[in-house]
Amino acid sequence: MKAYGVNELRKMYLEFFEGKEHLKMNSFSLVPQNDKSLLLINSGMAPLKPYFTGQEIPPRQRVTTCQKCIRTGDIENIGKTARHLTFFEMLGNFSFGDYFKKEAIAWSWEFLTKVIGLDENRLYPSVYEEDDEAFEIWNKEIGVPAEKIYRLGKEDNFWEHGAGPCGPCSEIYYDRGEKYGCGKPDCGVGCCDRFIEVWNNVFTQFEGDGNGNYTELDNKNIDTGMGLERLATVVQDVDSVFDIDTMKAIRDKVCEISGLTYKADKNADMSIRLITDHIRSVTFMIADGIIPSNEGRGYVLRRLLRRAARHGRLLGIKDQFLATLGKTVIDESKDGYPELEEKKDYIFKLLTIEEDNFNKTIDQGLTILTELEDDLIKDGKKILSGEDAFKLYDTYGFPLDLTKEILEEKGISIDEDGFKKAMNIQRETARNARVVTNYMGADETVYQQLDPSLTSTFIGYDATSYSSKITALTTEDALVSELIAGQNGTIIVENTPFYATSGGQVADYGVISTDNGEFEVTDTIKLQGGKIGHVGTVVKGMFKVAEDVKLAIDNNRRQATAKNHSATHLLQKALRTVLGSHVEQAGSYVASDRLRFDFTHFSALTREEVEQVEAIVNREIAKAIPVHTDVMTMEEAKKTGAMALFGEKYSDKVRVVSMGEFSKELCGGTHVSNTSAISVFKILSETGVAAGVRRIEAITADGVFAYYNELEQELNAAAKVAKTEPSMLSKRIEALQEEIKGLHAENEKLKNKLAKDALGDVMNQVVEVKGVKLLAAGVPDIDMNGLRNLGDQLKDKMGDGVVILASANGSDKVNLIAMATDSAMAKGAHAGNLIKELASLVGGGGGGRPNMAQAGGKNPAGIATVIERAASVLEAQIK
Repeated sequence: MKAYGVNELRKMYLEFFEGKEHLKMNSFSLVPQNDKSLLLINSGMAPLKPYFTGQEIPPRQRVTTCQKCIRTGDIENIGKTARHLTFFEMLGNFSFGDYFKKEAIAWSWEFLTKVIGLDENRLYPSVYEEDDEAFEIWNKEIGVPAEKIYRLGKEDNFWEHGAGPCGPCSEIYYDRGEKYGCGKPDCGVGCCDRFIEVWNNVFTQFEGDGNGNYTELDNKNIDTGMGLERLATVVQDVDSVFDIDTMKAIRDKVCEISGLTYKADKNADMSIRLITDHIRSVTFMIADGIIPSNEGRGYVLRRLLRRAARHGRLLGIKDQFLATLGKTVIDESKDGYPELEEKKDYIFKLLTIEEDNFNKTIDQGLTILTELEDDLIKDGKKILSGEDAFKLYDTYGFPLDLTKEILEEKGISIDEDGFKKAMNIQRETARNARVVTNYMGADETVYQQLDPSLTSTFIGYDATSYSSKITALTTEDALVSELIAGQNGTIIVENTPFYATSGGQVADYGVISTDNGEFEVTDTIKLQGGKIGHVGTVVKGMFKVAEDVKLAIDNNRRQATAKNHSATHLLQKALRTVLGSHVEQAGSYVASDRLRFDFTHFSALTREEVEQVEAIVNREIAKAIPVHTDVMTMEEAKKTGAMALFGEKYSDKVRVVSMGEFSKELCGGTHVSNTSAISVFKILSETGVAAGVRRIEAITADGVFAYYNELEQELNAAAKVAKTEPSMLSKRIEALQEEIKGLHAENEKLKNKLAKDALGDVMNQVVEVKGVKLLAAGVPDIDMNGLRNLGDQLKDKMGDGVVILASANGSDKVNLIAMATDSAMAKGAHAGNLIKELASLVGGGGGGRPNMAQAGGKNPAGIATVIERAASVLEAQIK
């Protein structure tokens, strides 16, 4: 048997099933589409669920894929074992109501023995204990001896996920040989790592109710799963997935950067394996448009990235290294996933920024941990609370073992039960926040009751009104045959000019009518199976299924929306021109009155950059460029250089919207016919919305004219208030500012004089504490700025020592300051520590530097106690 590489195996598998009349589909994005039950795609069949349930019609009844997947349920085991991975590739062949057990079993055997060349004497199938049909196929048709076929129970060989499609499984195990075994004389399937599962055929033949009751499905399906990395482990005859060619290349790079040798130290090996796994996950996640954040899949990305960075530190890696490893991941995987190469600049940039942020965060965490240590030692305690340990973990990315390792050096332990309790509270909160969904991971709605064979065709690229036939009607909770005046509902027709919300563009509004009826459309939505729903209210008359109706959109709204949508295309190209090719669309919202465009970039735009971008867009508008739309295959579109969206699911045929040579994008939205129709473009704001994501809000055409009209009105109103003409407003404001500046200076002088007068001559209140002069006094109704000025004056007058001043402002506010001269600090005085202790006496808190500190409080009655206790607090500090 040849030791095929990972990329070879992937290609061989897909080509084999293409030869069996399967449609090869590219891997879906790691971001689930219309499935709220998953944060990330975690299996080969997950993105194909609509085809299995019949809610959508598959592009072909036979499909094959190699799906990128991420699972983090066993994240704590990553690196500790040589089996667990967060990222893996799942090979799959699927039948939607076509072939079944006989073909699936025969083809799996053929691929493994004839194509790959595995020794059939080392292959052991398993079947569900009640699945005699599968047993007979293996035994009688394939020729596997009965004693080599394992009958296993429901826990091992029956796939189901609550209520929904389910069925028995048949797995294929490979005997890797005695060198991988446990040495027991009865070693066999299920015993140890000697026998490894390489293939799993799921025969989806039942509909389960979730309570153990099953009915036979009319259309039976095949769902095959085979882990590519696991197959490569067998074919290449290596110890683990970390030794296969593509992962070994990453592992070797980790060793090169760290200067370590694999299998020389168990602890180092764990970190090397963890980094090898995690860098694959984060590289693929970023390529699919996932951005680090503190929630959802963004949190998964951040957690994986920070774990990798932290283990790099444990290996002694001092410099940034994740982007370097990301390059190795891309080099090893780009054959199967060309999007990695296309997005590499962006991937490297984001890895570098996030690693840099973590390096800063972990340093902050170390500072916090040091403070916690000091507080524990001061209080005579030896156990760090679980809440504090969890805060370090959750906020600063400190894994529990890192905190334990640092504290053990000081003889301090951790309340691990308290940590687990805090962790469980967070998990429970996250679990409760999940949306309750059905098997499909979608909200249960009336639309699930629609006939799956119904479809709608959008003809709105060429028409704004059209006549069609009603194919279905619903109220808000039921399928109906008719809707009457006053009822809210949804109308579905064969052909419609109404654009359904998608791709960031809002839906068309309008009217559906008959001779006697009128339905006001207030939303248009995409439904599963290619249906388009017109949501609204029957204004008059009645509508019936199979009735012919006229559909007419609000054309003014459509045209205004089209202007904004076309402007987003010009905007994206302008941003890439000014900022660089790393700019990618990360989201958009296109309505009739405005547009919002989110894009990948790592710093705020300067005023000059904003002006450049705006000028470029307006220049292309003024050129009056014709806007062309061409329908072509995805491969043809890529050759034109057309830009695609991160993680977007595209069909075989795509629409390429071109604005001359300036902009080419894949887009299903509606657009102007010429850029001149946009008239003018104005950026209103540029802000940050997440790490590495910026947002521009802008307007076009009539929106710009309305914006400047409003500005003109505000300018006139402001000039009127300032008692000047609009053209002279700037000079008038400058004059007023000078006037205010003079009045402010005069006011400060008066306040300082009042403060001195209120305080009187207090030098006779100076006391000496262990050779350090102390003046502690109260003064009424002085703000913090006034206290600081007064403190400076008293400190200068005193020469050297410590000044503590307190002032009540009203009945519930206290200002407190402490100042120490150099000579006082040399003897141990610390203004920050003084304030920290005294502020609690007035119901507040604060701190600061050794020479000056301030605090606020809520209890003026405590001022007398502050002045009384000041000497004893200072005394405790003096050496």
